[in-house]
Amino acid sequence: MASKNKQNERKGLCLSIIAVGKVRNDPTKGIFDLYASRLPWRFKLIEIQEGGKYGGPERVKREGLKLISAIPDKAIVVALDENGKKLKSLEFAEMMKKCLESGNRKIAFIIGGADGLSQSVFDRADLIFSLGDMTWPHMLVRSMLAEQLWRSASIINKHPYHRL
Repeated sequence: MASKNKQNERKGLCLSIIAVGKVRNDPTKGIFDLYASRLPWRFKLIEIQEGGKYGGPERVKREGLKLISAIPDKAIVVALDENGKKLKSLEFAEMMKKCLESGNRKIAFIIGGADGLSQSVFDRADLIFSLGDMTWPHMLVRSMLAEQLWRSASIINKHPYHRL
C-alpha cells in the first residue's frame, strides 16, 4: 500500500526548478541531489546557460528570456528573490498542498544567476518569495529549495522529518 501511495503522489505535482548556471563538482550538488531524490513528486532541474560575455542589465535580460522560455505550459511560477515574501516552512507546505489539491499541478521555481532576475521574470511570476533576509549564493539556493520541498512533502504526509 505504501508504494502505491508513493506512485500516486508522484503523479500529483510536477515540479521544475529552472536555474541559471550549471552545477559542476560543487559541494552543494550532493545536498541538492539528496533532497531531490527524496521528493514524492515528479521533479525536473532545468539549467540555463549563464549570460556569457554580457554583463549587468544585458546579462540579466538575456538570462530572463531563457528562464521564461523554459517554463512549462500552464505552470504556476514561483520566483526566488531576496526581496520576496518570506514564508515559514508550514506556510510553504500549505502553498504546496493547495497546488496539489488544485487543478493546476505544475509549479516552476525560478532561480536567477549572480546578478538576479529580470523584470520580465518578476512580471511572469505568480509568487515571489525569499529564503530569508540574507543574500545566498544561487547554487546554494537550489539545495535550500530542494530541502524545503522535501520538508513540505514531509509536513503534508505527516512524516516525522519536520518536527512541530
